[in-house]
Amino acid sequence: MRIISIIGLQNAGKTTLLVALARELHRRGRRVATIKHATHGADVDREGSDTWRHYHEGLADGVLIASPGIRAVFERRADDTDPETLARRYFADRDIVLVEGFRAAPIPKIEIFRTAVGPSPLVAAVADKSPWVAVVSDTPVAGVTCPVLRFTDTMWLQLLAALAWDRAKPLES
Repeated sequence: MRIISIIGLQNAGKTTLLVALARELHRRGRRVATIKHATHGADVDREGSDTWRHYHEGLADGVLIASPGIRAVFERRADDTDPETLARRYFADRDIVLVEGFRAAPIPKIEIFRTAVGPSPLVAAVADKSPWVAVVSDTPVAGVTCPVLRFTDTMWLQLLAALAWDRAKPLES
């Protein structure tokens, strides 16, 4: 299994980029999983549904809902788990795990940067640029050693998928 993170400023397009990259890797025959790092609480179920009641009224430490074609797990856990541990625990049988967020985690990073959401990319503010695999941007980005892919480039997503696969961190299951 391999792991790589998609990072960027708020509203830069992290989810949109992650979804496009996941779809491209899936098209290439890879088994893809994703992890979303949320800084806010998540609304995981409809109030009043059976699973909501199990979790909220029953105060279960964990609830798994299994239905045709999908499973979801709700757990009460402190948010102290790193993305590598989460990937090993839940997705050991996948080829690659794409993580949205976990900016400080020691895993390779693809940054999305758009001038509409900030004056400069995150990579510009760090001394160690080695974790950056690529920056996907709507403008040129100077002072980085990784490839900078522009949305207007031909085949940027295909190149990004190749870079992501080649540079993702290998994890032992």
